[in-house]
Amino acid sequence: MTLHRFAFPTSIVFGAGARKEIAPHLLAEGYSRPLIVTDRGLAALPVFERLVSELGGVDAHVFSGIWGNPVRSQVEAGVTAFRAHAADSVVGIGGGAALDVAKAVALMSRHPGDILEYAWDHPQVRAIDAELPYFVAVPTTAGTGSEVGRSSVISDDTTHIKKIIFSPALLAKKVFADPELTIDLPPPITAATGMDALTHNVESYLSPAYHPLCDGIALEGVRIAAAALPIAVREGGNVQARADMLMSSMMGAIAFQKDLGAVHSCAHALSTVADLHHGLANGIMIDHVMRFNLPSATVKLAELARVARVPGGDGDTDESRAASFIDWLTKLKASLGIPAKLSGYAGARRVTADDIDRLVDVAIADTCHQTNPRTCTADDFRRIFAESM
Repeated sequence: MTLHRFAFPTSIVFGAGARKEIAPHLLAEGYSRPLIVTDRGLAALPVFERLVSELGGVDAHVFSGIWGNPVRSQVEAGVTAFRAHAADSVVGIGGGAALDVAKAVALMSRHPGDILEYAWDHPQVRAIDAELPYFVAVPTTAGTGSEVGRSSVISDDTTHIKKIIFSPALLAKKVFADPELTIDLPPPITAATGMDALTHNVESYLSPAYHPLCDGIALEGVRIAAAALPIAVREGGNVQARADMLMSSMMGAIAFQKDLGAVHSCAHALSTVADLHHGLANGIMIDHVMRFNLPSATVKLAELARVARVPGGDGDTDESRAASFIDWLTKLKASLGIPAKLSGYAGARRVTADDIDRLVDVAIADTCHQTNPRTCTADDFRRIFAESM
């Protein structure tokens, strides 16, 4: 596969083998002591060991104290590791959690206080006014697209409430997007992260905010994911399908600077209350929220049906085409092994009707639904969660 180089706005090296350029790039920029930030699950896999072994010429130290949804204490531990290694740069390797912590470690290695004091909605939000260490991102999942994002989502250890640190200063200086690094992902993780990427593109397009550039990116991201996701789950070694999903993931992350919607507010609530994997939560909730959105987003949902080439997407009316897109989402979930409802989730922390009050409280406080195509009240969230049970 040919390597492609482009910037939008992050400089990206994309294609099979892109990982082999990480060390030469760091050395060329004058950095030789990177802190590698990753999660403990990935750190235990052979693919990570191979990747680190290919970083010849640099003195790298690995920090792998990340698991689950990223929290403040993980950032603090990463900063301690950065300083102990006398690191001059940060290399984030992994999915959204690892990359979000990597950005936060870079930020807090040069700034005082508490990471959550840099969240955009903090009442006395601190300024990001010092230059951050050189940061490069290496995604190993195709979901959040955090490698091209200018935000980091970190939770409080006690409340588990997610906070967003947002600044162009958090953008990676270089992204090495190598689809071969995603081949070892098992089907359930491929499915969950893939649904995350699809949800980003869908919700960005449906947002009523004005941003035609993002609309075009989101539509193309949906087209790519609709074709590639089932293949990537079914044929894990298919490098082209993996590459397509990696691209759709980055496109979704670029597009959602336009904003997201109520699916993400539901997913953030589920992660807070039940520690549900973010992509899986999006996957479970997306068709339920789209049915709620239907009256206010008929034309756009019909366009999504056309772009995704779903059965019925060429129907006679916008209403029939829009309905066919939602039906397709439901069938796609089933084909990927994503539970149809929350009651079908068999994780360690089951979600039940007893959780609805807390879920509604967290969802309504979340900002994502403010750009949902249909206004979503607390009572609406209550109905959506109840129907998704």
